[in-house]
Amino acid sequence: MSPSHGFQHRHSTWNTNRCTPPSVRGELEKKGAIATIDGSVQNPQTILEERHRKSEINHSCHENFRDDIVALLKAYAKHKDLENGRKLHADILQQKLLEKDLYLRNALINLYAKCGTLATAQQVFEEFQYRDVVSWNALISGYAQNGYGEEALKCFQRMQKEGCSPNPVTFVCLLKACSNIRAAEKGREIHAVVVTEGLLKNNVIVGTALVDMYAKCGALGKAQESFNSLPVRSIISWNALIAGYVQYGYVKEALESFDQMQQKGFSPNSVTFLCILKACGSMRAIEKGTQIYGTILREGLLERNVLIGTALMDMYAKCGTPSKAQEVFDQLHIRDIASWNTLIAAYVQHGYGEEALNCFEQIQHEGLSPDAISVVYALKACASTGAVDKGKEIHSDTITNKFLEKDVMVGSALIDMYAKCGSLAKAQDVFDQLQFRDLVSWNVLLAGYAQLGKDCTILDLFNKMIGEGMVPDSITFTVVLNACSHSGLVDKGQMYFETIIMNHGIVPSLEHYTCMIDLFCRAGQFDKAIVMIKEMPFCADVAVWHAMLGSCQQRGNIEFGKLAFESVLKLGEKDAAAYICMSNIYAAAGMQEDANKLERVRKDALVNY
Repeated sequence: MSPSHGFQHRHSTWNTNRCTPPSVRGELEKKGAIATIDGSVQNPQTILEERHRKSEINHSCHENFRDDIVALLKAYAKHKDLENGRKLHADILQQKLLEKDLYLRNALINLYAKCGTLATAQQVFEEFQYRDVVSWNALISGYAQNGYGEEALKCFQRMQKEGCSPNPVTFVCLLKACSNIRAAEKGREIHAVVVTEGLLKNNVIVGTALVDMYAKCGALGKAQESFNSLPVRSIISWNALIAGYVQYGYVKEALESFDQMQQKGFSPNSVTFLCILKACGSMRAIEKGTQIYGTILREGLLERNVLIGTALMDMYAKCGTPSKAQEVFDQLHIRDIASWNTLIAAYVQHGYGEEALNCFEQIQHEGLSPDAISVVYALKACASTGAVDKGKEIHSDTITNKFLEKDVMVGSALIDMYAKCGSLAKAQDVFDQLQFRDLVSWNVLLAGYAQLGKDCTILDLFNKMIGEGMVPDSITFTVVLNACSHSGLVDKGQMYFETIIMNHGIVPSLEHYTCMIDLFCRAGQFDKAIVMIKEMPFCADVAVWHAMLGSCQQRGNIEFGKLAFESVLKLGEKDAAAYICMSNIYAAAGMQEDANKLERVRKDALVNY
């Protein structure tokens, strides 16, 4: 058998133009690994065969042959072309090219690590006794980039035990691993080693990795401190700092850093714009967002970057202006499903259900397939507009596209849509057919029954939910406590309230306390309600006093009604409902003069409001 027989057997009929992705071909052409004859691209394996034959005669040809294989492996790694990478690996093994060739082995480890096939990368790594820092870095990087931070750190510990010294690339990979698992303490240890090695003096990549690690771990003070100590800053280090501030809600600091960055002469790139638009949306900073919009238009970014367009739309949606989101959308040269979803969400969130459904129809007319997010928002639009027939049509499509099998969010949205449209039997039917039920689907069904006042059903369903091992949350208990209140189940309501704290460790919210106060008041137990108001860790708001005032009207209780009414006034509320309620209490008690006086005060207050 000739030395190149393995390559011939596998690839002699392989058409590179057909089988190799254009991006890989371009990469190889740059490296000289693929020759072009008469404008056509030759088969890279054919070239390897030829050079392999020459390498038997000439050592320098052997070196070139190996370089070509490494170039091919690197191209496959860059473009995550695992299929062709595996084929080439098999040919390399058949030709026994790995023996004593660390350079080639490292390229293989890198290929499998970059493609996320970490078990194979580890296997190739373990097959050879000698490894250099590049071998270790390829493996550590693979674990870090694929979200296996713990494994990356364990690799580093083993690397140290085996006496291999890390280089700057190692530290960058380790800091990324710490970022992934939010291991700030381990990151600090690595930071100390980096300082000892003097790597921060002349390596901006290591410095930027430090800023990024601290930022992603939420140690924003340390991130800023590390950033300030950088001898040289790049746009990437600015982005790492800004992204950290945005991620943890420090949007004011993010905007300040953005302004400082520009003052220092740095021009924002796409990553900067994505971060800062998110900050503007969080702060409802529409003026700043509009300034950035102008910059993006001047730089022509909307024409070539759909992500920035989508971020702009999201910013305007969060600022309460879906019409501006539509304006941005209309200017996009490329519209993907994410940009459509952002527009539909903007309309739904601001109560424009019909516009949202029109967008959903347009997605299909433009030849795109809605995804689970599109369907969820379309169902929300149906729920808000009462469009049950459209909801049924979407339901039918979800069955055809198997969305219900793949995404529990779609199931919950269907339950919510049917419940809000008054079709509780259909909501229950969808719920019963779900292959997997999460807490959201239980809560949505409970809320649907609450909407129609089916309090006994709510309590039965809650007990069933607990019996199936589902752990309730704050929303669940709000629905359950309201059901107890409407049904007058004081003892049961108190038991559930205590269960929130004792069994589930949930800190009761003001809404939970309001439910309990309403429960006591409906049962005429105003003294208990007052005790709870005094003892709860919140100041009573208008909803609390309205709960009491409404019950006082039903029971004709002037004393507590007056207390509740005066408490509403102390909150500075020009509340017509409170005046009317108190006036009715006086009238029902035969105190017509007081009722008339209060009615005059109400009218004067509203005129002067």
